[in-house]
Amino acid sequence: MGKKPNKLQEEATLYKKLKQLWQRGQSDLCEVRGSKIHGSGVYATQNIKAGTKIIEYTGELIDKEESERRAWAQHAHSQETGDAAVYIFTLTSKLDIDGNVPWNTARLINHSCDPNCEAWIDGKKIFIHALNDIKTGDELTFDYAFDVDCYEDHPCLCGKPGCVGYIVSREQWPQLKQKLAEKAGK
Repeated sequence: MGKKPNKLQEEATLYKKLKQLWQRGQSDLCEVRGSKIHGSGVYATQNIKAGTKIIEYTGELIDKEESERRAWAQHAHSQETGDAAVYIFTLTSKLDIDGNVPWNTARLINHSCDPNCEAWIDGKKIFIHALNDIKTGDELTFDYAFDVDCYEDHPCLCGKPGCVGYIVSREQWPQLKQKLAEKAGK
């Protein structure tokens, strides 16, 4: 039988794992700063060509039941504090990634109705890629694509021309416009 690792070896192993997780959530292409859209945002530190993989969206792999529980808890917390709401990202029909970890820089990328980035799923990982050329200093944004059924819970602050006022997937904009028209007609 092998020796049981001592406390120092266990701490060194844990440190190594945490360092690897931290490195996965960082990128030389971007940095965190205050945002005009909401709270903190992520900004390009250099020019980025369209199609470039910018950063990984990291976090804890969780099943849908746990995802639902955490999403509601994070949403309730955001209602009390005004902080960003939910960092849970759909990965597959059975798994999500909870990006609510301090090393996940990508969790601070804000939504926009006219985004310059998009999320690509690669196996059990999510990467943020540039949709078009991005200039040094530009804020990185992507479409959160929330469901129109809960639009009132997610006002959009992107300020882009053509902003629909709510964080709703582009495919559901016609439905949103219909709901807003019906609401205004009451």
